[in-house]
Amino acid sequence: MKKTNYNPNAAGYYGPYGGQYAPELLIPALEELTACFLKAKSDKKFLKDLSLAYRDFVGRPTPLMLCENLTKHIGGAKIFIKNEGLAHTGAHKINHCVGQALLAKRLGKKRIIAETGAGQHGVATAAVCARFGFECVVYMGAIDIERQRPNVFWIEQLGATVKAVNFGGKRLKDAVNAAIKDWVTNVRDTHYLLGSCVGPYPFPEINRFFQKVVGEEIKSQLKNNYGLKPDYVIACVGGGSNAMGAFNAFLADKSVKLIGVEGGGFGNKTGEHAMRFKGGKVGVVEGYKSYWLQDSDGQISDTHSVSAGLDYAGVGPLHAYLKDTGRVEYDSARDKDVLAAVKLLAKTEGIVPALESAHALAKAIQLAAQLPKTKTIVVNISGRGDKDLFILAKQFGDKEFIKFTANFSKHE
Repeated sequence: MKKTNYNPNAAGYYGPYGGQYAPELLIPALEELTACFLKAKSDKKFLKDLSLAYRDFVGRPTPLMLCENLTKHIGGAKIFIKNEGLAHTGAHKINHCVGQALLAKRLGKKRIIAETGAGQHGVATAAVCARFGFECVVYMGAIDIERQRPNVFWIEQLGATVKAVNFGGKRLKDAVNAAIKDWVTNVRDTHYLLGSCVGPYPFPEINRFFQKVVGEEIKSQLKNNYGLKPDYVIACVGGGSNAMGAFNAFLADKSVKLIGVEGGGFGNKTGEHAMRFKGGKVGVVEGYKSYWLQDSDGQISDTHSVSAGLDYAGVGPLHAYLKDTGRVEYDSARDKDVLAAVKLLAKTEGIVPALESAHALAKAIQLAAQLPKTKTIVVNISGRGDKDLFILAKQFGDKEFIKFTANFSKHE
């Protein structure tokens, strides 16, 4: 039987998805970045520098933990979590930020720009810019700024400038557009540190490469520490970087089932969810071809998720190919089930996951109950829930906390 090739071709396509749809002014920069990346990923010095940065700055490896209490509570399959929330800056985003910062140094760039939705990519970008000495500008939708204010504060404390995006839906896709406009204007001295496995080639492959350490660690930790191999690996999917990181090491092993979980929101109508595979159509947006939530005129539709990081109308091109080939199953989780998953993990294991990651957890909880105790599920907890404090307080109806924030100046 012929094996499916999950690597991009020379033009940057995974099957029919991906490509390099970019303004002519950016093509030389993309070609320069591609050449630098292809050389760096086989360069011993670069890989040593990357390994040291992962160890000493990021704090890798991150733990893989058996959730004994949660597993007992559910009564089915064993649930393990890969706790990327314990990586520096609180999420998996730091992995590709470190990698791209090292590439930017090789390219001789002085300035880095980025987009962010949930804010974790913005914090990670600001952190690596401080560490490696880059000027930093982070674009963020005005709506996301309001619901992720703690991360905005930390981005600024790390020395970066946050620029609010007030056009369009004022969310992640609009921050991407603003960042691309900046890059076109300042392409000579600026690297665009794109935050997921999306965008024109080589970005999807670059971030896949720097995130694959997650799945490699899952594989070795589960085998060495528990003598096990996963039956399922589950991760949330916005653009798709944490999921690709968790899945990549298992793509060739068909005995491991891979499940990606999208933002199911609160309904099936336009603007009530972010389910690209259930409600989307193939289109070319933001430099690449993939599934996008679109209206009848081909315009990008409004989206919703309780988590800012999954509130995105498109999905990475390799995920689109993995969906079409059937290698990965894609499902969704409703906001209410996500919030319940946050509470359950917190109360059984003492860990508060990011709302994005809780989508994967919600699916794992549902699945574990249907499986025998001999089965093993690994959930990639791609970030911790600190950043979601204000959203969670509102969703959980914590009147005292809401009252405190409303009168914060009285407590200074």
